[in-house]
Amino acid sequence: MSPYLRQVKTASGATAVQVVVKENGVRRIVEHLGSAHDEAELAALMHLGHQRLLAGQQVLDLGSALDGGGQAPSHEPGDGGAVRRPAIISRRSGWLIEAIKTVYARLGLGDATGGDRAFEQMVVARLIEPTSKADTPRVLSEIGWPGPAHRNTLQACLARAQTRGYRESLSRALFDHVTATRGLALCLYDVTTLYFEAEREDDLRKVGYSKERRVDPQVIVGLLVDRAGFPLQIGCWEGDKAETTTIIPVVEAFQAAHGIEELVIVADAGMLSAANLKALDEARLRFIVGARQVRAPGDLEAHFHWEGDAFTDGQLIDTITPKRGSRSERDKSLKAEPVWDPGTHPGSWRAVWSYSKRRAARDNQTLTAQANRARAVIAGEKQPRRTRFVTVHAGDATLDEASIARARSLVGLKGYVTNIPSRLMDAAEVVSSYHELWHVEASFRMSKHDLRARPVFHHARDAIEAHLTGSSWVLWRVGYAVAGAAVVVVWLRW
Repeated sequence: MSPYLRQVKTASGATAVQVVVKENGVRRIVEHLGSAHDEAELAALMHLGHQRLLAGQQVLDLGSALDGGGQAPSHEPGDGGAVRRPAIISRRSGWLIEAIKTVYARLGLGDATGGDRAFEQMVVARLIEPTSKADTPRVLSEIGWPGPAHRNTLQACLARAQTRGYRESLSRALFDHVTATRGLALCLYDVTTLYFEAEREDDLRKVGYSKERRVDPQVIVGLLVDRAGFPLQIGCWEGDKAETTTIIPVVEAFQAAHGIEELVIVADAGMLSAANLKALDEARLRFIVGARQVRAPGDLEAHFHWEGDAFTDGQLIDTITPKRGSRSERDKSLKAEPVWDPGTHPGSWRAVWSYSKRRAARDNQTLTAQANRARAVIAGEKQPRRTRFVTVHAGDATLDEASIARARSLVGLKGYVTNIPSRLMDAAEVVSSYHELWHVEASFRMSKHDLRARPVFHHARDAIEAHLTGSSWVLWRVGYAVAGAAVVVVWLRW
């Protein structure tokens, strides 16, 4: 801990001034500067102490007895030797303001919005202290932002953002920034939900599937980011829309806006549908999508024919999975397992399966808990809700031992479906590329928690879209850029 000055009364009634430090809760005297018997002597000792503390430093200490030039102020006649302390007449978070302004300009966001100051101020306020649009002027005033806009001006900005196509122009600016700085070869996609403080549904805000099991009206938000987590494209849909139907509109809009022809799209198993994979492939896009574990037995059956069914920790299995149904293009009469090729196997995709002992242990724990619950349901000890491994026939519940055994045989496996040939990307790179999806999840966490994008209090569709543009989507970009520049003061909340 840094040294500081301490005043303590002595037995004689004088005031001793000491330079002390506190280490592990124990105060240690570094230097005893002397004892003062009146205010003038105390002021002199305190001034000496500050010189000791500030030796060789340039420190702004508004609470000390030093004036703005770092010198002790002179004593006024008749003031009893008391030292005048400086008064704080204004304050400005200069470093914070300049950091955000620099990033905002570097990303081209000012030019993209035609220099819209109100839009910029809403973004800045959301970064510093996520609050309502009406409270934005207060947040900006507290940090000393020059000329905060009136709340009515900020509200009008929401409509302006939609009519002037801010989202499209911002997308172009950010795309140009990414391609100019690090290139773009791989994008990650995922979805989340934003709920509303509303009692009734409408054409957009609808009750749908919620991972948090909420029953509030919600919208679905899809986000496309680069492999470093920098957001590139956003989409918004009705709250009851199937997640699998969201990826193609976002990707197609991104392609159309920027003339993209070749790109790798990575998504989790929730996007795994025959229609999605076909659409991505027909758009000449490469994809890596998480495979559902139920595919494993069929995909690995032929592999076991050639290589056996024993797994080693970290093992990667490069095989083939049918595009539809159970049809397979693997010829077991061959001496070795075939390698997927789009020309040779037009009815199949490439499938990569990885095995992990750690994942197997975790999967086994989950299966044991599920099996025990199933037994408890059958015994009447728990309510018969939808329970895995419970089969009901003619009113009698029985334990599905075959399903448990089949699930046990799949523990530790994680699958990935792709249309990228092994000559272009080996199995290890397929797996590592998929694991980059945590960047999308980090973006959603930033939006929901750090930036408090939910709940949403708007009700009109244009206002909701503008909220996503200004209070979520752009913030993800500015926030990541600021964090990447290591200007951590942006995330401080006071």
